[in-house]
Amino acid sequence: MQVFKFGGASVNSLERIRSLVQIFRENAGQSILVVISAMGKTTNALEKVAESFYRQDKEKALQLFDQIKQEHYQTAKALLTASYHSCEEQLLNFFTEVEWLLHDQPVQSYDYYYDQIVCIGELLSTSIVSAFLNESGIKNEWLDVRDILRTDDNFRDANIDWEFSASKVNQLVKPLLADNGIVLTQGFIGSTDENESTTLGREGSDYSAAVFANLLNAEKQTIWKDVAGVMNADPKIFPTAQLISTLNYTEVIEMAYYGAQVIHPKTIKPLQNKGIPLQVKCFLDTSLPGTLIHNEPVKNLPPIIVWKQAQVLLQLKSKDFSFVGEKPVAALYHIFAQHSMRPNMTQNGAISFTCVLDENAEKLEQLAFEAAQFFEVSMEKGLSLLTIRHNVPGLLDQLIQGKEWILKQETRETVQALLKTG
Repeated sequence: MQVFKFGGASVNSLERIRSLVQIFRENAGQSILVVISAMGKTTNALEKVAESFYRQDKEKALQLFDQIKQEHYQTAKALLTASYHSCEEQLLNFFTEVEWLLHDQPVQSYDYYYDQIVCIGELLSTSIVSAFLNESGIKNEWLDVRDILRTDDNFRDANIDWEFSASKVNQLVKPLLADNGIVLTQGFIGSTDENESTTLGREGSDYSAAVFANLLNAEKQTIWKDVAGVMNADPKIFPTAQLISTLNYTEVIEMAYYGAQVIHPKTIKPLQNKGIPLQVKCFLDTSLPGTLIHNEPVKNLPPIIVWKQAQVLLQLKSKDFSFVGEKPVAALYHIFAQHSMRPNMTQNGAISFTCVLDENAEKLEQLAFEAAQFFEVSMEKGLSLLTIRHNVPGLLDQLIQGKEWILKQETRETVQALLKTG
């Protein structure tokens, strides 16, 4: 039994949706739980609907939502024949679910409305893809994941009730896998015990797939992307970037920590708990081997390069020349936590504390204001942070040649340099 996860890029055009048929034919005879994201930029479009609604611009919200409706109806019409009308009815039910809300006045938090509106993206995409696969001879059963994954009411970053969700997987999912072979459902979303939709936060679809893999004791989870696999650098920045064929969970978490666009750590944990391997494969060319991620040691990795732009150097100095010890640093990290900001690099001096943060104008202004209670604060913006894991002699000097560096740090495994962009 396997879990497949397809992201928005894999279903963002008619051609790509049609190409899914071949992937399932290549895996014929296997039991597969399939998790699919919203199509293309649908989530971004729904976020704009939520923002307009919360600003009480009902007309704008309904206008934006109608565009989303028409796009999905057009996609369904282009893909389906015999099952179009039944799919249209299913889509209409989801559209109505949101439109009822859009005609009300917001009385709860923005995060609550965000989840009720944005969750529909996955429901729409999976309804269409499921119907298309069935018409194409890939028999599958569609399930509303909100009937399976129970969460708390921490909207936009909900936590899963593992015990309840496991019972629903046993009750609903396993029998369907045994009977039909393929079950298709949504990523990113769940539901409270009061049937309110929730979303699972950043990289929620990958995480949903990992939760199902854990609860189903899957042999493997595969994430299908539009790239060959996990690369040692961003090929858009470093044309010589190379595929990494094998990684382990720890290395992937380290890469994500330093800003690499790989698998989010919260996706790794449910897999690591049961030793389930994760494969990253290319849906554009299924013959490519991809990257296999597991729990075993991995040796001879190439240098892994992460380049983060839009960085800010925050310099904090003691007001009374006292040492910057545990109490002021603890207070500072409390401020970071309140604003959901994590330093990408830090350095502690006798009377100073220096850190590098992602540039976020609104959060930084408030953070600096609050930090000024304890420190003299200064900021420098427009910087870049270069991180190299498994550095080799000469590579850092090569990459920063001609650039002015502000701060460097090096350990046995990792070297970092903060650079002026200009």
